[in-house]
Amino acid sequence: MKSDLLNKLLQLSPDDNVLVALGATQPGENTLADGRKITVQTPVTLGHKIASRNIARGDKILKYGVSIGSATVDILVGQHVHVHNMKSDYTATYMLSETADGDQTKGGQND
Repeated sequence: MKSDLLNKLLQLSPDDNVLVALGATQPGENTLADGRKITVQTPVTLGHKIASRNIARGDKILKYGVSIGSATVDILVGQHVHVHNMKSDYTATYMLSETADGDQTKGGQND
């Protein structure tokens, strides 16, 4: 069935407000997600998140049925959900940038 081939987004839990991309997904592409059509607003790659419904600034981002962070701006259905519009409620932002750059974190060898 052709619609099965278009299902590039996966909802991991019924409580989630994000879908996970199973492959590269382009803007404007209508992708089936549990019988619903989602119009993807921005391109995403494998493993990235798309909002399955509107998420207001301050709302929790739910993946696996649990909070993985909070929206820093309003996120519309179909938009990419990532560090540009959400923050972790568990890892400080400076820790994310230090580890992403390969820098030593506090408590490293040079203390």
